[in-house]
Amino acid sequence: MHALGGFVRLIDAINEWLGRAVAWLTAGCVVTCFAVVVLRYVFNVGFPWLQELYVWQHATVFMAGAGYTMLHRGHVNVDVLYGSMPARRQAWVDILGTLVFLFPWLAVIAVTSTPFVMSSWSIREGSSNADGMPAVFLLKSLLLVFCVVLFLQGLALIIRRALFLAGRPLQDHDEDKVTDERL
Repeated sequence: MHALGGFVRLIDAINEWLGRAVAWLTAGCVVTCFAVVVLRYVFNVGFPWLQELYVWQHATVFMAGAGYTMLHRGHVNVDVLYGSMPARRQAWVDILGTLVFLFPWLAVIAVTSTPFVMSSWSIREGSSNADGMPAVFLLKSLLLVFCVVLFLQGLALIIRRALFLAGRPLQDHDEDKVTDERL
């Protein structure tokens, strides 16, 4: 049980770090978008790579930050019945929901996007715009990063809920305390 708790904490720490790191790109996205608008409408100058840059930043925040969002329960939930359920039933809903909904969809995304990503890597794909961002294959790779970070966080959620059901909830992390007490 101790090893499972350590595994959960490791996944949480990775997604916590990754989420906080990519969150800074939101500021970069705002600054870049502002620069594009000022350059375009004040100075009548445009840089395709700069216009693509804020799209890249935005995509990175959402794709690489998905595990962080799941860790902090920030994804949209339909809480019609869940909130009124007893803690043990909530734990079962989380486990089954992850196994039945999250994991299969991640598998579909991974299987269908892998050829797309590999093809892009094989030709070292760049932007379709003349002066666009190079290395578009890195941007497309975020599809697989998305699958990995969400899969790992889903696995951590299942383990966390299973430990709770076994009477051994994780209690040393602030998020765990809130989550496990609410369960």
